This record gives sequence, structure tokens and C-alpha cells, in this order.
Amino acid sequence: MSTHDNSNETVITSYAHAPARTITAGGVTYAYRELGPKGGVPVVFFVHLAATLDNWDPRIIDPIAKHHHVITFDNRGVGASSGEVPDSVEAMADDAVTFIKALGFDKVDIFAFSLGGMIAQALVVKHPGLVRKLILTGTGPKGGKDIDKVVRITYYDILRATLTRSDPKEFLFFNRDTAGKLAAKAFVRRLEERTMDRDAKIKLTALRTQLKAIKNWGRGTPDDLSKITQPTLIGNGDNDRMVPSVLSEDLHRRIKDSELVIYRGSGHGGIFQFHDEFAPVAVEFLAR
Repeated sequence: MSTHDNSNETVITSYAHAPARTITAGGVTYAYRELGPKGGVPVVFFVHLAATLDNWDPRIIDPIAKHHHVITFDNRGVGASSGEVPDSVEAMADDAVTFIKALGFDKVDIFAFSLGGMIAQALVVKHPGLVRKLILTGTGPKGGKDIDKVVRITYYDILRATLTRSDPKEFLFFNRDTAGKLAAKAFVRRLEERTMDRDAKIKLTALRTQLKAIKNWGRGTPDDLSKITQPTLIGNGDNDRMVPSVLSEDLHRRIKDSELVIYRGSGHGGIFQFHDEFAPVAVEFLAR
């Protein structure tokens, strides 16, 4: 259990040095990291497909952790968290609630990317009282057009990356133009900044189950997003091949008073390519 008295401890604001912790709830041991000043409403980060704790861009996390208690965690069955990966986004949302409540929080802000954004939507629809503010990036709504094609694109890009000995995220997250390729390499390098206590990589069976959950989400009956009354910030690139950019616009239309930031000339990882622009926007949004 984490305490909220930080009078004697140095506040860590660098994700590279965030301590690795675990907490057990509902028969699952969740691996998580935390940093930033304790107290106030924490910002819980919901990670993307195939991702572990090591997949968060420190250039997004660190600026937020300057003034906020930041928590990242591995979904059930992923990385260092125990158990089996659920085959539905809704079950992943239930796990996230279990994890958040186990830490003793009854109100959180959520920063979500891609699959994490789907989990965040499912969570806020079912547990609206738990969420104060919502940041949805590189994601789309349940029943969103072409989300079920993620599976094919993912396998195709994993193959392309294998043939070129590069990281699949370079293909999946970034445009294959000069700016995109440079941004991709820089992003992958940033993910290597943490050298100690790195997380276990996701297993192929876990990835397959996550893809199945995304496919079902894409083919599911849309949720009534007009129920979302939380301040919501939506971000993406204008050329998202994984979760089509039009779905960010769709979310913006359906979530009342939401704000939309689209970065031109970037893909699924637009917020990472333009981290120097997006991080201050996110910080300002959370501070309001």
C-alpha cells in the first residue's frame, strides 16, 4: 500500500528512475511504477497493445510527474503482472478498477493511449464516479469503423519490422517519411533510457488475446458516450493507420465539450512525435 506522506522522501520525477512496485488484488498481482509528488488526484496511465511498463515515453510522463502523482501499470497477464490476459476490453476495465481501488483511490485522472483509450472508455461508462479527467489518445470508440482491421495491420507491420530488424512501433506508430522515421528512432531510443529493473516483454499469447479483445471492441455495439461528462482531451496524428484518425474526431463529436488536438504529418504515435507540443497541452489540461 502506498502512503501519501512524502515529507521525508525525495520526489522522483523521472520515469527512468520510478520504483517498480506490486500490489495484489482479486487474485492478481499487478506490477506498477509510481513517481511525482503524492497527494491530490493521481494520473493513472493506461498503456497500448503489446505494451509493458517500459513502453511509456518519458517525455510525456516526466512533465506530468512534475506536479502530479503518476502511476503506470501492467494489465493482468502482461509484463510483470500475474494472471491471464482478458479477451474483452470491458474485463480489462474491470481489472483497472480493481487495481485503482486496491491502491486506495476513489478518484483518478486517466491518461490513455490506443488500447488503453478503449479500456478507459469502458471504465468511465461503467464507473463514472471514479474518473475526474480523461485524456484519450490514438484511440477510438466501441463499434468504431475499421478498428477490427488492427489485427491485420499489426501482423503486417510486425513482419515488416522483423525483415528490417527494427521495432514494430516504428511502422505502427509513425509515418514512413523522413520526419516520421527520425521521430520513430528517437522514440525507440527514449524507451531505452531506463536501464534498471526493466519489465518482462509481453508474450505472444497475450498479444493475440489483446488483439482479439480489440477486434471484439471494433465489432461491438457502440456505447452512449454522451454519458461522459468528465473534461476530456483527445489527441492523435492525422494519419493513424492503426486506429483511424477519423475516430478521434468521432469521439470529439460524441463527448460533450471535449477538446481535440490533431498533429499534422504524424501517425498513431503523433503525441510521441510531437511530445514537446503535446506534453504542455496535457499538463495544462490536468492543471485546470
